[in-house]
Amino acid sequence: MTAASKTVSDVIHAHFAALTRAEKQLAESLLENYPMSGLGSITTVAENAGVSTPTVARMVQKLGYKGYPDFQAHLHHEVEATISNPIAKHDRWAQNAPGTHILNRFADAIIGNLRQSLADLPTATFDEVAALLSDHKRGIYFVGGRITGAIAEYFFTHMQVIRPNTTLMPPYSSAWPQYLLNMNAGDVLVIFDIRRYEQEIVSLASAASRRKANIILFTDQWASPAARHAKHSFRVQIEAPSAWDSSVVTLFIVEALIEAVQSATWDNTRERMKTLEGLFEQTQLFRKIG
Repeated sequence: MTAASKTVSDVIHAHFAALTRAEKQLAESLLENYPMSGLGSITTVAENAGVSTPTVARMVQKLGYKGYPDFQAHLHHEVEATISNPIAKHDRWAQNAPGTHILNRFADAIIGNLRQSLADLPTATFDEVAALLSDHKRGIYFVGGRITGAIAEYFFTHMQVIRPNTTLMPPYSSAWPQYLLNMNAGDVLVIFDIRRYEQEIVSLASAASRRKANIILFTDQWASPAARHAKHSFRVQIEAPSAWDSSVVTLFIVEALIEAVQSATWDNTRERMKTLEGLFEQTQLFRKIG
């Protein structure tokens, strides 16, 4: 992950092995309820972790921050970014918008998002996720939030053609326990959750993790709290000159995964497609020319 897209959590994880015993205790305390655990005074943070105030001061400098105020400023920036509502996002972009056409501004932002996200995405992670989705012995479940539910449904619709044993979970959480009941160890739960993270999604991830499901998370650069339960996370750039976050990079990765799974299982997929085309003919779903 490039320096520009690193969160404080990323920095702590990257330096964890080099920390002293007391510093590791502090780091674990900060990560336990991240990022809220780091928003108190230096004395409060030290007391909550059971370490001394000088330990806090030394560790944040070891992490590369100028001091505790600089460390906390980075945390505040993350919190502000993750809870921004559409109005606040629009006002921030509008205030700094250059005089170019919206099409050009939007294109520049999205191309930048794609480049940054691909730079941060290990190909090994992509390949491991594709392998999990290609394994017909595993059940695959899909779920998204208020906006991302549409992407979850799009992913499911394609995967349902490619392979058997796929399930789209409904958007209302009251039905989720019944889906968890059928979720076996080794099954895959694909979750979409971006900023203003939905608490019910986090609870679902926790419950699925306890059932030993493999959780694949699509989230943003700051990472949903559900990431702590995920086997693999796609952390993509979502900022755009709009009141709304962009789903372009998320959809790009979803479509690349669809192709990867389709190619890996082509013989079976081809037969399923042939059968499906016959069913389309029988039901006269599509209009014929002539």
